[in-house]
Amino acid sequence: MATEEKPPQDATRRLQPKKQTLDDAYAVPANFLEIDVLNPITHGVARKRYTDYEVRMRTNLPVFKMKELSVRRRYSDFEWLRNELERDSKIVVPALPGKAWIRQLPFRGDEGIFDEEFIEERKKGLEMFINKVAGHPLAQNERCLHMFLQDPVIDRNYVPGKIRNS
Repeated sequence: MATEEKPPQDATRRLQPKKQTLDDAYAVPANFLEIDVLNPITHGVARKRYTDYEVRMRTNLPVFKMKELSVRRRYSDFEWLRNELERDSKIVVPALPGKAWIRQLPFRGDEGIFDEEFIEERKKGLEMFINKVAGHPLAQNERCLHMFLQDPVIDRNYVPGKIRNS
């Protein structure tokens, strides 16, 4: 008669998770990337009017050379970034908030795309967009994203490519 060997219970026992202390819970996270879109400002008059937004980044990710920075960007800059990522990266790029064509029609009884409520909604949509994009590990290596987040002026004649960690 053959006897069945039973595996030792230690081999199948679950690992006990380490208890989290308050110091662990409130410590700086190992890796973080925070991007806020805020402080919209409308510039110009009549047909030369536009709104730009402050894009504020804080991170400790080694791929970014600057750890805390703020730049101003227009909606068209977000469109540029989306187009660059769609063309040059292998990620699925999320949609931007809409262009609001109807709000741009003349003879409306409101401020159109310069209405405070519209600007606030667009700001929220732009923040969702940039956080989804920048949170993607493959997008974090794209030169266009680094330029968008860290350079005061976007060089639209740049050479697309990847950022290498030094």
